[in-house]
Amino acid sequence: MKLYMKQKVFSWADKFNIADEYGATRYYAEGELFSWGKKLHIYNNTGREVAFIRQKLMSWLPRYFVEIDGVTVATVVKELTFFRQSYRVEGLPWRMEGNFWAHDYVMYDNNQEIMSMKKAWFTWGDSYELEIPDPENALLCLCVALAVDCAVSQSQNNN
Repeated sequence: MKLYMKQKVFSWADKFNIADEYGATRYYAEGELFSWGKKLHIYNNTGREVAFIRQKLMSWLPRYFVEIDGVTVATVVKELTFFRQSYRVEGLPWRMEGNFWAHDYVMYDNNQEIMSMKKAWFTWGDSYELEIPDPENALLCLCVALAVDCAVSQSQNNN
């Protein structure tokens, strides 16, 4: 299954439209405009909130909690590295590898690929292609991808 994540450029808060390979909207994400730390609400195509991502404040490194149906299922943490960006997913047996400068990531569960994530260049706003072999992992993989994008945009804003 493929998901295409496209950020809306001209909006006050973060907004993403997430479509499948056929162009049908599967999810959309909206950030909160006035909040301490980043917060993203993820809705399905019927408008029901299915997930929530929030940034932990007062943390040495960026840390994002992923909640699905009110339960924290994972934490995405940016690791301290000097020459490349690296992230780990706590709460799940998943690890993330890839070329973080080019925004090409692969997430593994042991040696099985869970998701590949590639950034599209020369587009208005951030655009990513997610390839997820198991559709049951789609929402959780999408949430991890959104959390990584939040961490990347935060580090770019700090520079």
